Parts: sequence; structure tokens; C-alpha cells
Amino acid sequence: MANPETLPAPSGVSAFAFGDAVSVLDRRELFDMFEVAHNGRWYEPPINPAGLGRAYRMAPHHQSPILLKRNMLVASFVPSRWLSKADFSRWALDWIIFGNAYLESVPNLAGRPAMLRPSPAAWTRVGVKPDTFWFAPRTYNSADATQFAPGTVHHMAEPDPMQEIYGMPEYLSALQSGLLNESATLFRRKFYINGSHAGYILYVGEESFSEKDSEALRKAMRESKGPGNFRNFFLHIPKGKPEGVKILPIGEVGAKDNFLDIKNVTAEDMLAAHRTPPQLCGIVPKNTGGFGNVVDAARTFYHLEIVPIQDRMLEVNDWLGLPAIAFQEPDFARLVAAPASNP
Repeated sequence: MANPETLPAPSGVSAFAFGDAVSVLDRRELFDMFEVAHNGRWYEPPINPAGLGRAYRMAPHHQSPILLKRNMLVASFVPSRWLSKADFSRWALDWIIFGNAYLESVPNLAGRPAMLRPSPAAWTRVGVKPDTFWFAPRTYNSADATQFAPGTVHHMAEPDPMQEIYGMPEYLSALQSGLLNESATLFRRKFYINGSHAGYILYVGEESFSEKDSEALRKAMRESKGPGNFRNFFLHIPKGKPEGVKILPIGEVGAKDNFLDIKNVTAEDMLAAHRTPPQLCGIVPKNTGGFGNVVDAARTFYHLEIVPIQDRMLEVNDWLGLPAIAFQEPDFARLVAAPASNP
């Protein structure tokens, strides 16, 4: 096969475009915000839970506050004979992501509650009949959907002003900002993968530059690749013109697509929607003053955000009639304990 470098350039002009960035959510996969309908067995959620589950990983400033709340809830949770810490962690994560969380009461041989088992909120549906629930994995109206025994599932839902069947997560107002943040990252990643961030066209329009000189230049450029790259070139053209040789960049890393502005603004939107102090999410301050004392921020965040969630979760005890869920406040004092001084 002929060497591509020796092939003649085409006489016409051609153009190309690389493929669109693929988001974790596409078009209407998430915002199926139709009226809460039912199929005769269960009600359909007003927003696709599977879309919310995929959006969980759309941006670090969205996932990090969710995990922070989950971790603080787990750290303060007191395990019981009815609910383990691992099951509580899954249940709490469902509540924060979906605005819905389900716990199934599994009875023992005597018919009394033996344990609480979380049911995945992405696939659990509220039944049409009162106090009934269904587990419908992945497909609607699936033949393998399973109905829970009536009265055995506790549904904790974040109130929604438009309907009373399902809860809605509290961060929905910043969801578009999160998707924009993800789109900006995907665009920049495609920019790099496509190779537009590097490379150039070496244009030589000097009349005295012969074919032999051109071959010598190409050979020197080929030899600069691999070991010993980043070498400097020396090109001398006697009586050459100043504009006889030009380097035309194909693309630049600093393309004016407002990448940093988009990332910063959308990150602020997501942190505001989650009401999370930036220092608790590992964000480095851009000023010398910093964000303030991290322990004070953690303590304030705990009492303003975590305690109200704990109060909602304690409703399970009233429903079950047993002290299955209990919390204890973390010891913030040990976070500021002074390290031992060196002798």
C-alpha cells in the first residue's frame, strides 16, 4: 500500500464532523412528566426513576453531596436487629436520589416482623389498590412483576405539590444545570479524542523551497516522533520572505467555548440545590480566605439537613410498632482534637 504521506492532495474541498456527545440521559428519557397514570395494577411515576438513577453520576458536584448526606446518615445510624447498617445505607441512598424509599417488613414464623428489607426505589411501584406495592423490574406491565403482601411495605416520599402518589427529589431544580455540566465535559472529552486539541498545518509558500527541501523537512519531522521528540527545528531559506512559512493550528486547548465558566456556574447551582457547603465536597477554594472552619460547616450542615431527614426516617418506628431505627449525633469534637506535639 502506498505511503499516505506521498499521496497527492485531493483537488476539491472536504469537511467532516465527529459524532455528538452521548449523555447519560437523552432527550425525554427523564422528563416524562405526564399525569400520574396507572396500568390497572400500579401507578406510573411522573418522572422516570431510571433516568434519575442515571443522572446520579452525571457530575461530581451532584454525586458528592448525595454521598455526603448518605454517609452522614449512616455514621449516625444505630443498627438494630431489624435493620442492618448495609440495608439502611441502600435505603437512605434511594431516598436522596429518588425522593422515594421503600422498606419491606419480612415476618417470622410467628407473623411478627423479623427484619426490614429495602426494595429498590427505581423499580418499586405504588399499587392502585390501597396499601399495595409492586416490584416491576425494568419494564412496565412486565409479566414477572411481583406484588408485595398488603400492608408489608413502608413508603417514605418527599412531598410533591402536583401529586400525592410519589415523592420527587429536592434537587430537580438543578438537574438541567447538572446535565449542562456533563455536556460541557463530554464536549471537551470528544474534543481531545477527536485530536483537535493538537496538531498543525505547516504551510510553506516560499518559491525557492524546492521539492528536495520539502522532502528533507518531512524527514526531519518524522524523525522527531517517538524517543527524542519535542526537538527544535532549524529551517533556513536564503532570501526567503517573512510570510513564506506559516504554522496553522488545527485546534487549541483554549478553545473559546466558555468551558470553565459553564463548569463553575453549574457546579454552584448543584451545590445550592443540595444546600451543601463546598468544603465538605472536597472543593478547593479559589481565594486565600478559604471557606471557613470545616468542622463548624459540618456541624451546621448536620443539624440543618441531616436531622430533618432522620426525623422523617423515624416514622418507620410508628408504622412498624418497634424501635427499628435510631440515631446518635456524631462526635464532632474529636474532629478538631489537637494532634500530639512532637517531643
